[in-house]
Amino acid sequence: MLGNKGCEWVLVQFKPNSDAIAVRNLERQSISVFLPKTEQTQRRGGKFITTVKPLFPGYLFAQVDGGGNAWQKINSTYGVSRIVSTAGKPTRVPAGLVDAIMRRCTDGDIVETEVKFSEGDEVKLASGPFAEWVGEIVEMTADQRAWVLLDFMGRQTRVAFDTRDLLEI
Repeated sequence: MLGNKGCEWVLVQFKPNSDAIAVRNLERQSISVFLPKTEQTQRRGGKFITTVKPLFPGYLFAQVDGGGNAWQKINSTYGVSRIVSTAGKPTRVPAGLVDAIMRRCTDGDIVETEVKFSEGDEVKLASGPFAEWVGEIVEMTADQRAWVLLDFMGRQTRVAFDTRDLLEI
């Protein structure tokens, strides 16, 4: 479902817990929408539970005709809070951004998350107080965190990092 020619993407804020309502009502008006989602694994009651949540909580993308006033219909749609706008006009989202997210989607609108690290990999920390430090991954958790063994003040110390903060060596 890549973007239609002559149409532009806008960012739409939906009301709390109203993503399904907003999508359904926008699609009933023949407005193309894209609500990218991600799978999140959390530990609850000693069990790991995987849920699907919006990639950008509270926001979805809607496609409008570049020259039309469909954005006014969107603003008054049940479940929609508002269109993100600047100076009273909807802020256009770069089409390349939405298309790139769509290409990373697998099963419908779920964005594929890459787990490219495994235990034993050497990594460099990309940001934070340990930026540029090198360590070894000793454990990967279900919630996309990595336990990294760092040489800190002459001792080996295990520190947890989000995998987005790690770089391959």
